[in-house]
Amino acid sequence: MKKNIVLFVLFILPIVAYLFFASGVNGYTKLPTLKSNTAEFGNWQALNGEKVLLTGKITILGFSGYDLLNTRGNLFNLNQKIYQTYHKFRDVQFVYICPIGTENDAKKVIEALGAFTDMAQWKFVFASPKDIEAYYAQLNLVEKLDDKLGTPKIYIIDKKRNLRGRKKDKDSKEGYNTFHPAELSNEMKDDFKVILYEYRAAFKRNNNASRKI
Repeated sequence: MKKNIVLFVLFILPIVAYLFFASGVNGYTKLPTLKSNTAEFGNWQALNGEKVLLTGKITILGFSGYDLLNTRGNLFNLNQKIYQTYHKFRDVQFVYICPIGTENDAKKVIEALGAFTDMAQWKFVFASPKDIEAYYAQLNLVEKLDDKLGTPKIYIIDKKRNLRGRKKDKDSKEGYNTFHPAELSNEMKDDFKVILYEYRAAFKRNNNASRKI
């Protein structure tokens, strides 16, 4: 009996654990597309003057609203749970759309996070309230922005500007609530891994095809 237990622990249990983690907690091998062809940003100004684009980037997209300083804890959660792990991937960016007039608030947030974080992949872009409302509306999300043009939720946009998320009757998810660290650590991290796996697998396939040619 002891011998059988030892054999199970040494050989069977690792295989079971591998299959569980390889399959992904959410059960997806490809994260569903919730909306195709998300609009590019308008001619909006970033803090450093650069032109921020969605195309060609995996984007974590957020809407700060006018309450950026009071909700900076949400950005801290996102920074700790997701950004710190994945910001070194050069095709990943974290973009917050902010109302014009909140530039100084954004600078304060950057300064606070920058004390212990490489902020290269954090982007803050600024638009008029009307443009923010119009941009959010074209995402066709169930939830609406609050009265300060913000939301605690963030969204995954892939390199082709498709909104990605979970699409099941009992497990649908358009966005991830930054107010809840556990949601970022579990659902979002799991889904983000699926997105990265997609691009890694595609990269390997393209490389193999090139070698055959």
